[in-house]
Amino acid sequence: MTSAGQTVTVDLVVNGEHVQRTVPARLLLSDFLRHEIGLTGTHVGCEQGVCGACTVLLDDQPVRSCLTLTAQASGRRVRTIESLAEPGKPLHPIQQVLHDHRGLQCGFCTPGIVLTLLFLAEQAEAGSAPTEDDVTEALGGHLCRCTGYLGIVAAARAALPTSEVQAHE
Repeated sequence: MTSAGQTVTVDLVVNGEHVQRTVPARLLLSDFLRHEIGLTGTHVGCEQGVCGACTVLLDDQPVRSCLTLTAQASGRRVRTIESLAEPGKPLHPIQQVLHDHRGLQCGFCTPGIVLTLLFLAEQAEAGSAPTEDDVTEALGGHLCRCTGYLGIVAAARAALPTSEVQAHE
């Protein structure tokens, strides 16, 4: 068992930048990103891994950062919403398609959804195109109280141009 006062040194790459810190052993990745290195785009909603707001990419795989210890990310790559577009610069294509299809409103769920869609898009680019069920399952892990999901699903279909996904429009 880990005592409450134990610390660990973590060494990871966040959005392409090397980060090394000594942190409490039980510090959640979401808290590390937000409070230790100031990346507040990763939102914390339910703190139980259900809502998807805290989703980040860990070695290019979507994970719930509210369920992941920072120590588990040591030696790995983390990508957050901040990695996609700089303030004042054009939006990333995934962000733009969500905007174009009115797939966002208050924005609380948006970072997690964007990173999940980015994961699916990168899988498609690598030759593993998602099916309609893959998209539905991936988006099913995100709670959105504002949009009713129609805009989000339309954006996913536009962002993931596979024949099977677009065939259901």
